[in-house]
Amino acid sequence: MDFKYGAAAVFIICLIVLLIGVLKKRAMIVLNFIVRAVVGMICIYFINHFLEGQGISVAVGMNLISVLTSGALGVGGVALLYGIVLLQFL
Repeated sequence: MDFKYGAAAVFIICLIVLLIGVLKKRAMIVLNFIVRAVVGMICIYFINHFLEGQGISVAVGMNLISVLTSGALGVGGVALLYGIVLLQFL
């Protein structure tokens, strides 16, 4: 009977360690997404003001789609958003 309790305890401890590892990885993914979204929004803000100062009337809106795109794709997503707006401008 002691062997069963010992084996169950080891099994439960292993599950807890695996769960902590999965949660830690998931937290890093979420944190990475948030950092990319914030950096993307800052880039959009400064690029919009730079283009406005140059007299170019092309601006990417700061909305949920922009946040999701820059969060998922990073700075490349910001470039993609400006590419889409420039294609519409032509």
